[in-house]
Amino acid sequence: MTVLEPGSFLAELSARDRADLEELGRTREYARAEVLFPEGELSSWVAVLLSGQIKAYTNLENGGEALLAVRGPGSLLGEVAAIDRLPRSATVVTLEPARALTLTAAEFMDFLQTHGAASVLMMRMLCQRWRDADRKRAEFGRYDATGRVAERLVELAERFGTPYAPGANGAGSVQITLQLSQQELAGWVGASREAVSKALRTLRAHDLIETGRRKIIVHDLAALRRHAR
Repeated sequence: MTVLEPGSFLAELSARDRADLEELGRTREYARAEVLFPEGELSSWVAVLLSGQIKAYTNLENGGEALLAVRGPGSLLGEVAAIDRLPRSATVVTLEPARALTLTAAEFMDFLQTHGAASVLMMRMLCQRWRDADRKRAEFGRYDATGRVAERLVELAERFGTPYAPGANGAGSVQITLQLSQQELAGWVGASREAVSKALRTLRAHDLIETGRRKIIVHDLAALRRHAR
């Protein structure tokens, strides 16, 4: 059974509201690297992630990507465009095979109008996202690239970390299960790939993390959190 991300839309819904939502929707399977929503598309449906992980990004003028968010099971996707009826502001693509509950925009709006608690929950979650976006923008003026990378690794470890203890020296370590490339991490922190690579070397030199191919193990989360600040 898939564990929902704590605090996600589906995890916070009441059992009755969740049952009503599931009755309205249709389940769809997605392959790794499959696009759910392309940037600029007019909204016609929303999704609730049941399993797997996704990233949301926007294209840059130089051809790169600016990573905006990563989401896990239970997340609500595409709701803003369904509400304001404007083109989607980001592309959403799977990071691994995923499964989602899909509803048309009209079905979703009807659900919100008849389920007041779900509407309040969604508004609270949108406020949390806006606050998080403000906090990340403030980081650009306060932290250097290493600090921003450390901050994102703390977030990933807290949201997508699993215990990792290969031996006595690894006790208490956390492996980040979300697979992001250095280029994707660079787009998330607003730095070059070279700056991110240098930041990871610095954090490795302090024995805070261990890295491999699409693998990051945090050996001292508390110290990494202090380093981020």
